[in-house]
Formats: sequence, C-alpha cells, structure tokens
Amino acid sequence: MYTLIPVETENDIPKQYQKTPIGLLLAYHNCDKPFDTYTGAKLLVGMCMDHRKHLTMPNNFAYIIRSGGANLRYSEFKVSYAISVGNVRHIALIGHNNCGMVNLMGRKKEFIEGLTSNAGWSEHDAEEHFHHYAPMFEIGNEESFIVSETHRLRERYPLVQVAPMMYNVEDNRLYIIKE
Repeated sequence: MYTLIPVETENDIPKQYQKTPIGLLLAYHNCDKPFDTYTGAKLLVGMCMDHRKHLTMPNNFAYIIRSGGANLRYSEFKVSYAISVGNVRHIALIGHNNCGMVNLMGRKKEFIEGLTSNAGWSEHDAEEHFHHYAPMFEIGNEESFIVSETHRLRERYPLVQVAPMMYNVEDNRLYIIKE
C-alpha cells in the first residue's frame, strides 16, 4: 500500500511539481485556483474511462487520454503524439479507487451477460472476447499499477516528468502517490 499525499492548498503541492503543469492541475482541481487562458496543451492527463471522475481545469490546458485503469500501454502512439507534436513535457497519470479494472477476472460472468443482453452477442463470442482482452486490461491494485505505469513511462520518455496520482471518487480530490 502506498501513501497518498493530500493537496489542500497550493503549499501542499510537492516541490518537484510546483511551477509545472502538474502543480497547476492540482491547484485548479483541488485548490480552486482561478483559471488561466491557454491556447495549447501544457499537460497530458492519462486517466480511467470511469464516469465518476471529472477534472476541474481550464479549456485547452491538457490532452486527455481515458482508458480502463488509466492503462496507457495500448495508447502509446497517442502519448508520443502529445509529446512530439503537442510539445507537452508533463504527464499526470491518474488512477482512482474502486476501479472496475481491478479483479476484472471476477467480473467475467457480468461481462459476458452484459454483452449478450446489451449488445446481442452470443455467449460464446462474448466469452472469447473476454478471455482475449481481460488479461491485457486487468490492473491488479490501482495504486501499484499507477506507480508501475509511471515508471514505464519515465523509462520510455526520460525527458518527460510523470506524476502518479489517485482520484478519490468519494471526495472528488486528487492525491499524489508517494513512491
């Protein structure tokens, strides 16, 4: 289990993120910092597709990639695009508590039944689909996955600052994961 660092005021933002787009995201979302005007993205946010999460930040401030569990392994070209063409040098990787990608294997029956009743799939096709993709998207523990994905991104993009964060769906706040 990792320690989550709360950010209640701008002074709570860890030094390595102060005066960076990562620090600004924390200030906008958690500290009600008045919005500045942006004409281009300063940050890439990788976050889960979960409907319970909404970030408070100005328009044009960030590229956002949403995927199950904030797993960017299969969105790497999009990450590279934001860095190369979009000129971003900072990534906020945001997981959240109670993520549906944790214990995905335990949701097999629900997944298959949902595809058969909601999408008209045969049970056989739904089960094959699940078995093919579930191992790719299962993340285990939310915090551990975000930290490991942060390390992977740092190795892949050594000049880019990557911050591991958690979003608490109960209080709608961002927390830094202490590594």
